[in-house]
Amino acid sequence: MTTLFGWLNDQLLRMQWLSDLVAYVLHDLAGLDLAGRVGASIHFFIYDVIKIFILLSVLIFSISWVQSYFPPERTRRILGRYNGIGANILGALLGTITPFCSCSSIPLFIGFTAAGLPLGVTFSFLISSPLVDLASVILLASIFNWSVALAYVAVGLVLAVIGGTFIGRAGMEGQVEDFVYAMPNVELEQQVMTRGDRAAYAKEQVADIVRRVWPYILIGVGIGAAIHNWLPEEVITGLLGQDKWWSVPVATVVGIPMYADIFGTLPIAEALVAKGVGLGTALAFMMAVTALSLPSLIMLKRVVKMPLLVLFTVIVAIGILLIGFLFNAIAYLFI
Repeated sequence: MTTLFGWLNDQLLRMQWLSDLVAYVLHDLAGLDLAGRVGASIHFFIYDVIKIFILLSVLIFSISWVQSYFPPERTRRILGRYNGIGANILGALLGTITPFCSCSSIPLFIGFTAAGLPLGVTFSFLISSPLVDLASVILLASIFNWSVALAYVAVGLVLAVIGGTFIGRAGMEGQVEDFVYAMPNVELEQQVMTRGDRAAYAKEQVADIVRRVWPYILIGVGIGAAIHNWLPEEVITGLLGQDKWWSVPVATVVGIPMYADIFGTLPIAEALVAKGVGLGTALAFMMAVTALSLPSLIMLKRVVKMPLLVLFTVIVAIGILLIGFLFNAIAYLFI
């Protein structure tokens, strides 16, 4: 059974067949030396781009099909039935089935807040939605392994629940811009969707998300290929090696100004870990890019006041740092 699972994981997630096919085309047909930097970089780029787009399309279609059962109105009603930390947990879990970047999650955050949901619950959703989605779990497993993927999900959800709970108990409802509370709360009748409707919706989501993220995927894979094949390992480990205490803060600070989906950061994380960077450092970089990107903070500033924005940023940043240090300390359990 273990052998069968390993074979399925290699062929379906890691797509070893695709790697072999790309290697055959480049080496046997095109005559490229895959042991050289140029050949290895081209192989890395083509293989990773095709693999990510295949997985992304299949996963987003599947997730969007499930998501069609949870339109914003229904999600809002479900969240409204719960209180306390249970509501934060549910908000974080519902965020995992929304394949959005942080900027795309903000309109839902506005709608939930305007509908009267507790502020802490909406922030749990806002943190988990870009940070932990089902597609990222599968992609992480395809690049690293299932233990890393599941551990990432676990810590991401914990960060969302704790961050939302802390914000909820800080009593900062007055730090939301007035226009958010003034927005009309319209109850829309839930649309009955047929299988054809759900399939059409899922296809639209695939097309929309691929259209939004493809530049970041190409850039991310390109950077990953450069790191993997052109930057000397001693240079990278000298700056961001697992034994360097500053590696996690540096990775977090570097990630914040960037704007990319998790799908674009995964190839970079893969290349960094392969070069000796700590797993926690790579995950901290991914989390900073997806949860604290500068464009998303600018958008969030339009709907919340500065004290709440600072509190949110500080809580999430501290959480990312702690997670990074933790994973660096226990990385031997996963890799």
